[in-house]
Amino acid sequence: MTTRQDRVAELLKEEVSIILQREFKDPRLGFVTVTDAEVTADLRHAKVFVSIMGDDEVRRKNLAVLKHAEAFVRQAFGKRVSMKTVPQISFRLDESADQGLRIMELLEHIKTDEKQTDS
Repeated sequence: MTTRQDRVAELLKEEVSIILQREFKDPRLGFVTVTDAEVTADLRHAKVFVSIMGDDEVRRKNLAVLKHAEAFVRQAFGKRVSMKTVPQISFRLDESADQGLRIMELLEHIKTDEKQTDS
């Protein structure tokens, strides 16, 4: 990404986080953390990655709420920043924490198997 894309992505990440915490009032939305944002080179589209606490069903429901809120979040973002074009926002689930946890579990399993084999 270019420096401009990086700056817009970082701004988007920060502002969307604030919007979800302070301005978006939907009781169906649980604990959601904005983890990253990616913006296209023309700054017209953006993916906002979120981490959602809970099982698969909770994540699915919260992601549906966020997808329903994309227009609201875009409008609120547009009011907070001065940009010629406000990017279309789409929320995506960030599964990196789950993948990291799975890797740690696998490594622990391997370590346990090695100890049992050495005994």
